[in-house]
Amino acid sequence: MYKLLKEYANAFSNEAARFASELVSNPSPSLCENNVARIVEREMESLGFDKVFVDGLGNVIGIMYGIDSDQTILLNSHMDTVLPEKKESAWVYPPYSAAIENHKLFGLGSADCKSGLAMQVYAAHILKKSLLPLRGNIVVAATVSEGNGLSLGVQRLISKTLPELKMKVDYTILGEPTNLGLYYGHDGWAEFKIGLDSPNPNFLYEAANIVFRNLVDVSRSNGSNHGVELMKVEEPRIDDETGTANISLNRRLFKDEDTDKLAREIREVSLQGFRQEGGRNASGFGDFDVKIKIREELQKLNNGETVQVRFLSNAWETNPFSPLMDRARQALESAGCKSEPGKWKLPQLGMGTAGSILTKTFGIATIGYGPGDENTAHLPNEYVELPNITEGILGTASIVHSLVGVPVFGWTSDIEI
Repeated sequence: MYKLLKEYANAFSNEAARFASELVSNPSPSLCENNVARIVEREMESLGFDKVFVDGLGNVIGIMYGIDSDQTILLNSHMDTVLPEKKESAWVYPPYSAAIENHKLFGLGSADCKSGLAMQVYAAHILKKSLLPLRGNIVVAATVSEGNGLSLGVQRLISKTLPELKMKVDYTILGEPTNLGLYYGHDGWAEFKIGLDSPNPNFLYEAANIVFRNLVDVSRSNGSNHGVELMKVEEPRIDDETGTANISLNRRLFKDEDTDKLAREIREVSLQGFRQEGGRNASGFGDFDVKIKIREELQKLNNGETVQVRFLSNAWETNPFSPLMDRARQALESAGCKSEPGKWKLPQLGMGTAGSILTKTFGIATIGYGPGDENTAHLPNEYVELPNITEGILGTASIVHSLVGVPVFGWTSDIEI
């Protein structure tokens, strides 16, 4: 069986690379994914998915039905990207050039995670072409509005789109960049809005800068943990209409951290710094106060819908010794693919995956497996190695069949490759 899947993965490697290149060459910043959505929809239809449609939020869904409609595996990758680095000289290849050199595809979103999307679409395709029987359904979902770490597209997919089809997801594989490692979780993050009030508006700016400098000092003293950002503070913004100053603080969240407790700690650190640096002049600021809350914002989605979003992504983890991880690891090894387990490091604050929503909100067992490298994501000259897309097609198809396929022995296809 694995030999057959490998032959099909190799046979469609050029088509998968062509599809990934087309995705990269079309801009799709968060909330503006429509052009790429049409490309994905067209590709799924041409590959013969049983059902292809776009839901009300703009997610593209392709379904291959199995014998047992009660079991479903979700392959999920997002279509949106961050905005490119504005400094053109930082890019050896323009962000949407989709240049290929030395078996690498360059461009914004190539690693995170348009190559993962191409990989998942073609993994489902080779399972169909091989005629390997499926017990459960395969849903490949190219989702919107993930790039801000809030996974709004996935939330709609799981809470509304799939239930309307009477589908309940049992397992999810994320096509996010893992460099073909088998990932099972990552830290979270929260963006706090620090509001400063003083009855003396003449001192507000000075007070805000005192708090800001102290928070920056705390951030620097925390440093980094194995090359990842722990905390980032932005300069104060004065709101003349309300007479307040606001500071944005982005903080990495670790497993089981309480955001309410963390907000209280940030407030106390802010006030301590103010009292220490303000010294004798502190009393001149009057009843100075600091209020902390997680940032919220109204966002207009690409379908015109407006939603209130909270800038919070919780840390999550799937048990590395769970049946899902064990079966995925065994499938990769049987297919001759590497199966190194690990967790995303998320080197830049604000990065994340839909795993937080899938596991914490919906209780769905989730793992990650994708061809990109997270260390190149969101940066100039982001790239993916094309051979990794091919191996990822084989690996994904093998994992999927181990979870929702009918066990077969010595299976061969009567269709020429």
